[in-house]
Amino acid sequence: MTWVTWRLQRTETAIAATLLVLLALLLVPTGLSMASTYHHDGLAACLSANPSNACGEKFNAFQMRFDTLLNLTNWFTLIPGLIGVTLAAAFVLDLEQGTHRLAWTQSISRRRWIAGKLALPVLAAVVSAAVMILLITWWRQPYVQLNGRLDTGTYDSEGIVAIGYTLFALGLALAIGVVWRRAAAALTIAFVGYVIARIFVDSWLRDHLISPLRATWNITQTSGNGLTQPAALYHGFVLAERISIRRGGQGAGAFDGSGKPGLPGKGSSLTYHVVYHPASHFWPMQLAETALFAGAAAVLIMFAAWWTHQRTV
Repeated sequence: MTWVTWRLQRTETAIAATLLVLLALLLVPTGLSMASTYHHDGLAACLSANPSNACGEKFNAFQMRFDTLLNLTNWFTLIPGLIGVTLAAAFVLDLEQGTHRLAWTQSISRRRWIAGKLALPVLAAVVSAAVMILLITWWRQPYVQLNGRLDTGTYDSEGIVAIGYTLFALGLALAIGVVWRRAAAALTIAFVGYVIARIFVDSWLRDHLISPLRATWNITQTSGNGLTQPAALYHGFVLAERISIRRGGQGAGAFDGSGKPGLPGKGSSLTYHVVYHPASHFWPMQLAETALFAGAAAVLIMFAAWWTHQRTV
């Protein structure tokens, strides 16, 4: 049973492995170059909430040099979806082509056949996602040292959340496929559904999985680097911000944060109001989002198994 399942699943597994190999061929040489530049320019000495002007120039040069690559890797968030729906193909094709009936005429029970056919793609999805996470985490290390891990492009590819993404895409493709029994159409719809779900979570739901913090600071000026950044915001992610100014004896005005006003005159003060996730929220957010996607995946996979067992002839 295991050998037959592997033979039927090996093409899809090979496609997933090929995606990871192509990813490695891109990331390994460019990752070595980025790490070399990071160490050569001494950027490790610039890791602070308010770096000097010289560090700021080094940081900007680093960003400009690797900006295209960094923007490209933001699209890698689609890879878990591609791997997940691809690994579901073998199961759906069995149902579409009717080859499952031959297996059911043998000594193997439906339940055992379903369990074996689903276990392998689930395992392959977890392993593939873990390999992708390790590659991208290693590649992005210099960038993460400078910017933290809470921006969307980095957050989506590090930690453990990509495992949840891959399982969700797999489960969605299986659930649609067992009902529709048209592999090409089911996998396409599942991938579109994966993208829509990711956009919804990335753009709105993620910010509410963990309660953000709110804080207010009086703004001061540094000796040569403009307005100081509060230490609590270092490597954090700002959800909303505004700057209010109070002029001595003349009431108050407010700025929406789209631009930084000059320092107030004598008798006036600037106050920074912010809603944010600190760097320490990375793992609580990862765990919550992974549980969300993995939980949805478990429900979808169990539905696919139930439907196949009870409704498939």
